[in-house]
Amino acid sequence: MLFASTVFLFAFLPAVILIYYTVPAQPSRRGRNIVLLLFSYIYYLYGAADFLPLLMLSTLVDFGLARLMETDRRRKRLWLIVSLAVNLGLLLYFKYANFFVHEVNLITARLGLPTLSWFEVLLPIGISFFTFQKLSYVIDVYRGEAAALHDPLDFALYVAMFPQLIAGPIVRFREIRTQLRERRESWERFYQGTTRICWGLAKKVIIAESLRRFADTIFALPPGALDTKTAWLGAVTYTLQIYFDFSGYSDMAIGLGLLFGFVLPENFKRPYSAVSITDFWRRWHISLSRWFRDYLYIPLGGNRRGSVRACLNMAVVFVLCGLWHGANWTFLAWGLYHGMFLMIERLSGLRQLPAHRWLVTRRTATFVIVTVGWVLFRAADFEQAMRFLSAMFTWRDLPLAYDLSLRLNAWDLAILFSAAMVFLLPADFSGYRVIGESRRPRSRAAALLLIFIVFPVCGLFIVSSPAAPFIYFRF
Repeated sequence: MLFASTVFLFAFLPAVILIYYTVPAQPSRRGRNIVLLLFSYIYYLYGAADFLPLLMLSTLVDFGLARLMETDRRRKRLWLIVSLAVNLGLLLYFKYANFFVHEVNLITARLGLPTLSWFEVLLPIGISFFTFQKLSYVIDVYRGEAAALHDPLDFALYVAMFPQLIAGPIVRFREIRTQLRERRESWERFYQGTTRICWGLAKKVIIAESLRRFADTIFALPPGALDTKTAWLGAVTYTLQIYFDFSGYSDMAIGLGLLFGFVLPENFKRPYSAVSITDFWRRWHISLSRWFRDYLYIPLGGNRRGSVRACLNMAVVFVLCGLWHGANWTFLAWGLYHGMFLMIERLSGLRQLPAHRWLVTRRTATFVIVTVGWVLFRAADFEQAMRFLSAMFTWRDLPLAYDLSLRLNAWDLAILFSAAMVFLLPADFSGYRVIGESRRPRSRAAALLLIFIVFPVCGLFIVSSPAAPFIYFRF
């Protein structure tokens, strides 16, 4: 069930809000938590009915193992290993089994050996996200940084809460533990949540969808129709699309949380204003970056054992970061690509430069590096990625492809140029903060405009042309 769909916006969400606020707000929020949990399972059932038992069973397993860590401290390392084995085993099977069998069959076919017979494994929606959330919980309990929950309903809600179930942000247990029982619902939070939902919906429906039409058209062109200007247009357009698509989802998730009193972590902070790749990863998909830092990079030794070891740890992190996004050589290459630039910045000392030094040059260079990386991320396979990159960096001028000329209407071009303004905004600027969080009359008026004009316009867009799934739904 997409956030940007009529079923969600005009049926599911109003029903959740109505029933949630009909239930009395006990001090423990238990009744309201049950409502949210039931609707979260309905939400998951709508799009992945076959995998709901898997989500529920794995949730119960981790709840029980965390309780064992507290009651059987002598063997808590064993219970942690069991949890890691279960969670990572499921993730590896569902996400990478098809890829592994495919690659093995390619090798055996070339050697003239029999290939493996195999039924394609379907990927449970959101498994990468809820797996990392459950691991956050069991690792925090193992480290003694959080006490295990005693109520399985609270833990189930932490894992399955529908605003962030499918595509994040990845909420670490320590960030939300107290909110499960002690959060505060208020009209101010409801207003901010509504504004944030409209802000994210506009990003997705109005901007990202227009950009998607450009990017999909260009990446679908035959090799003979791809020249330098078209390849760069496709790369830049996808760079903008993935930002507005994913940050729009994150805005909606955070806004939905606020409707029910939850304050979820921010996931983006003007990533295309970054002055280095290190800075980019402090601003892009922040919840994933912090997860890898706290639960992998630092336990591996971080930067405490010298530059060489730090670079090795970084390489491990970004190999896994690339593979986390999907079972494809292009994702592995994308992870290694970013890891390489991070290591260069560390070894050269560039990451230590003050942000204001050579600001324009560094922002431009970082944007170009990130844009090239997104080609690896977007390409269907390594062959297409290399063909696309070759067109970008080998001058070739061809007449505009007919399929692309159909996209060059005034509306889509206006959206493209408007979206490109994100490159020029100050690094600490936030349009939503100006509109949604300020109490000034002008800001409140702008927020009401967003709610009562932009939201209906988005609704008309959705009815006339249903939006494509969010990009990160497939991870």
